[in-house]
Amino acid sequence: MGRTSTARDRLIDATGELIQSRGYSSLGVAEICAKAEVKKGSFYHFFASKQALTVEVVNAYWNAERDCWTAELAADGPALNRLRRLLDTMAQLQHRRKETSGTVDGCLLGNLALELSTQEPAVRARLEEIFDEQVALVAATLDDAADEGTVPRVRATAATARAVVAHLEGLVMFAKLKNDPTVLDDLWPHALLLLGAAD
Repeated sequence: MGRTSTARDRLIDATGELIQSRGYSSLGVAEICAKAEVKKGSFYHFFASKQALTVEVVNAYWNAERDCWTAELAADGPALNRLRRLLDTMAQLQHRRKETSGTVDGCLLGNLALELSTQEPAVRARLEEIFDEQVALVAATLDDAADEGTVPRVRATAATARAVVAHLEGLVMFAKLKNDPTVLDDLWPHALLLLGAAD
């Protein structure tokens, strides 16, 4: 029995690391293959293009992150506590990255959304789907909070949920810009202002 190739996974992992540290546009297939230790011919066996590979990188990133989002937001306890745990977890992720690598890398999804705002339609479409999914997860939690009386019903909307996700992504962007994860320390207090809720 032949051994299973890990080339596809290595290409996805290497591309994710390179995009996180360098961005998308400057990457070439040769550099990706070199980092993944995969021959260029093998690249095209698995992926039709760099864009197709990037969609898979985005999927892999979100599949891992989605587990955290759903675990925190579906856990036991009051809805606002669940939302706070999610936001705190996302902030701590940036703190850990700074401690281990010396840099705040930000969110791969947000980084790509900013970089590819007018190009690579397949990647942009997948990013839009993921952010819509994040908004829906937060909106469901806000609905629970409204039922519990901790968020005004008028604020338990998709628009407010989108503002919470945008607030998270925006502060992560500023933390990356300043290379300072403490920028995220105000994440929860300002989220409460968006929600019209009291801590």
